[in-house]
Parts: sequence; C-alpha cells; structure tokens
Amino acid sequence: MSKEIKIVSIIGTGYLGKQIAEKTALKEYTIHLYDTNVEDLENFSRNLKRKKKTPGEITSHTTIKDAVNDADLIIEAVPEILDLKREIFKEIDEAAQPNAIIVTNSSSIPVSKLEDEVERKDKLLNIHFYDLFTMPMADIMRGTKTSDETFEKGKKWVESIDITPLIVKKECYGFVFNRVWRAIKKECLKIWAGGYADLEEVDKAWKIFVSMGLSPFEFMDQIGLDVVYHIEMSYYKSSGLEDDKPPQALKDMVDKGNLGQKTKKGFYTY
Repeated sequence: MSKEIKIVSIIGTGYLGKQIAEKTALKEYTIHLYDTNVEDLENFSRNLKRKKKTPGEITSHTTIKDAVNDADLIIEAVPEILDLKREIFKEIDEAAQPNAIIVTNSSSIPVSKLEDEVERKDKLLNIHFYDLFTMPMADIMRGTKTSDETFEKGKKWVESIDITPLIVKKECYGFVFNRVWRAIKKECLKIWAGGYADLEEVDKAWKIFVSMGLSPFEFMDQIGLDVVYHIEMSYYKSSGLEDDKPPQALKDMVDKGNLGQKTKKGFYTY
C-alpha cells in the first residue's frame, strides 16, 4: 500500500461530514462527496468549490459506488446507527479500489464492529473528529487487523489537514476525549432529567469552571440531540448497565423533533 492519499471520499455530509470536507478542501486533495439529501449535497458542493483555495477537484455523487471507486481514503460519516454503518461499509468495500483505506468517523462504535462486512480488514480505521474548527483534534484507533501502514497513513493525513491526532493504543468505547466528554454529558443529563437543577445552572457552572464559551447542553444542541441519543444508546447496549441508559426525557425530545440547533429548538431555542 505505497500509494499516497490524493483522493478523499466523504460518505455523509451532515454536521461533521461538511467540516471534514471543508478542512480537506484547504489542502491539495481531490474530494468526492455523497449524501442521500441530494439538494443539500449540491448546495454544499457549490459552496465548497467557492471556498477551496488549492488545486483539487470537488465532485458530488448520487451513488456510493461513483463516490468511492477511485478514492485513496474513504470516510464514512453517516448517523450513529450500527446496522446502517455496517451496510455502508459493505457497499464501500465492494466498490472501492483494493488499496483504499476505509474510515469510520463514529463517535462511539469501534471499527471492529464493522469488520466482518469487509474483505480489507487490514485497511480499516476509526478517525473520530470533534468540531474541526473549534476543537481541531481527532481520535485515531485501529480495528483488530489494521496494519501499521494503514495506521500511519491515516495519522499523516489527519496531520496534513491541521488536526491533532489522539492515538488510542487499544480499542475502547469513547476513544480519548469523547470518553471524558461522555462522563460529563451523562451526569449533566441526569441532573437535568432528575429535576435536581435547571440545565442553565449546569451550563453556568461549566463555563465558570473551564472558561469555555460552549457549555455541555449547548454542545449537545450543536451536535444534534438525535445523535447524542444514538451515541448514549450505543454505550448502553455495549455495557447493558441500566445506569448507562439515556434518560427518557432525552428520547421524548428527540421523538418530538426537538433536535437542537438544526431544528431551531433543543435544550435551548435558536
């Protein structure tokens, strides 16, 4: 696997998929984009072409096959649903060239949970990005058969788009910072759902403690409460511990369509 990474495909152009594309577009990469929301994809692709400052083509595609067939690095950034990710990984593996590296941007699902859907088990990685512009870091973690060469190529690509890689030495749920954030998020949700304090009080305390502009509940609104719920359910399914089950009050908000910034209403109104 000596070929360097020149063509990057991004499967899913939601909140993080868009940011990955924007960061990559600042460097000399060709970018292929795919999303099921064709109208949003076309609008984003046009805007990205206007922003791009270095050589490299940007194309949008209506099928995964067309988006990945010549890519060197393929990043899956679809919703945090295991069955969906397994289906996407299988489709990517069948369509991509043999040397292509396949990455999941999952924030809670280890790539080992997707391995049995693909043949190229040595060319798989977790690269979990945070907000690429306010928290320019990414967890990078192997699957059970990931080669050293794959890991190093993934790490170098992360560094090439000005993101700091956080090396995960062995597989774990939550990776590095997300594991720390999960503990904070879990307790914040318990305080709110249990009626112990208003969410504004939690956020006020956090901002004073860390001098950070973005509080836990604001951050959850930014991520999307449906994404937060799926992530928390992933942890719960993994542990089986009732203590890890997300509050019913969070599910109720998701069921009502109050998903945070993207729907103009979540914990806060926008």
